[in-house]
Amino acid sequence: MCLWLWWSTCIHVEAANDSLKPGDTLNNTDTAILRSKKGKYSLGFGSPTGDDNCYLFVFNVNKNVQVWVSDGNQHVHKDSAVLSLNRSGVLKIESQRGNPIILYSPPQPINNTKATLLDTGNFVLQQLHPNGTKTLLWQTFDYPTQTLLPTQKLGVNHKTGHHWLLVSWFTETLANPGTFSLEWEPVEQELIIKRRGKVCWRSGKLRNNRFEYISEDAQSRLKYTIVSNGDENSFSFTASNEEPDLMCSLSEIGQLYDDKGNVARADLCYGYNYTDGGCQRWQDIPKCRNPGDVFQKNIGSPSYKNVSVERNTSYGHSDCEASCWSSCACSGFKELYPNGTGCIFFHWNSADNYTSDSSSETFYLLVNMLTHHKGKLLNY
Repeated sequence: MCLWLWWSTCIHVEAANDSLKPGDTLNNTDTAILRSKKGKYSLGFGSPTGDDNCYLFVFNVNKNVQVWVSDGNQHVHKDSAVLSLNRSGVLKIESQRGNPIILYSPPQPINNTKATLLDTGNFVLQQLHPNGTKTLLWQTFDYPTQTLLPTQKLGVNHKTGHHWLLVSWFTETLANPGTFSLEWEPVEQELIIKRRGKVCWRSGKLRNNRFEYISEDAQSRLKYTIVSNGDENSFSFTASNEEPDLMCSLSEIGQLYDDKGNVARADLCYGYNYTDGGCQRWQDIPKCRNPGDVFQKNIGSPSYKNVSVERNTSYGHSDCEASCWSSCACSGFKELYPNGTGCIFFHWNSADNYTSDSSSETFYLLVNMLTHHKGKLLNY
C-alpha cells in the first residue's frame, strides 16, 4: 500500500513544539510543524497529490505514513493554509480561499486552552484549570479517518450520540470519504466492514480475545478492550511492547491491513451464498455471476475496441467494480482518470483482448478462481 512518501518531500521534520497556546498559529511551511514530545508523530499541512490543495495531517514519523487527515471534503490552499488557536478557545483551519474549517468552538469564550500532539498520535485540545487538572474539549481520536491507532475507539458514545468509525479515502490520492467503513457491532461483538452502508464482511464473534475470521498472525500482537455500559459501546486495541506503533488502515478498495499485510479482504466479498473469511451473503447476486468469480488485477495493454465509459468523477474503484459486476455484458474494468475516478468497462468475449507486458496500465478482469486457480487466490 502507499506509504505517503510524498510527505517527506514537502515537510522537513525538525525540532518543534508539541503544542499551540492561545494566539498561536501553524502555517504551511517546511519547518512549521508540531512534533510530539518523543518525536513519534508530527502535525502539519500536506497534499497527497502535490497540488495547491492541502489538508492538515497527523503523521507517524518512524513509519513515514499519515494516520489522520482533516475533513477530506474541505481542503485549503497551500500558500495560505494556517491552523490557529485563538484567545477565545476556537481551533480552526483557514486559508485565503474558502470558508474556515472549525475544529472546535466553545459555547462560551475561554482563554485557558492548549492544543497538544501526543505520542499516541492523538491531537487534543484541553482546557487548563488553576488546580492543575485538564478538561478534554476535542481530539482527533474522536474523528478517525482511515487509520486506527492503539487505544483509539470504534463504537458509539451514548452521552453525545457520536459514532467512532473508520472511513476509507475515496481513492489513493483523494482524501474525500470513500466507499468503505469499519465499524464496531456491539450486540454481536464483531467488527464489520460496510460498502456504502451495506455489510459485506464480519470478523466473527470475539472469543478468548480472538476474532474468528482474522488470522492468528494478525491478532497475536494485539489485546482488545471492549466497553459496554451506559456511557459507551466501544472497541479498541493495544499492541505488544515489541510493536507499540502497530496500526490498522482501511484502503479505498476495502482491504483492512496492518504493518504485516492484510487483516481482512472485503474487496473479495461478492455476496456468494457462503461466508468464507467473513464475507456476507447478499440476496441480489446477478444470475450471470457464479461462486468463484472475482476480479483479477492485471498489468498490460488492454484493447479498447469494445468498451463503454463512465465519466462521472463520483465513481471510484469499488463503484466501477460494482457496476461491472451487476452487468452481464461486462468482463472487466479500469479507472478512467489518473486520480482513480471514472470507469472504463470492457465488454470482451474472451481473454484474448489484452497483452500481458510491463506497461503501466492496470486493469481488472473477471475470472473464476475455483476453475482457473484451483481455489487459490493469486494476484488479487
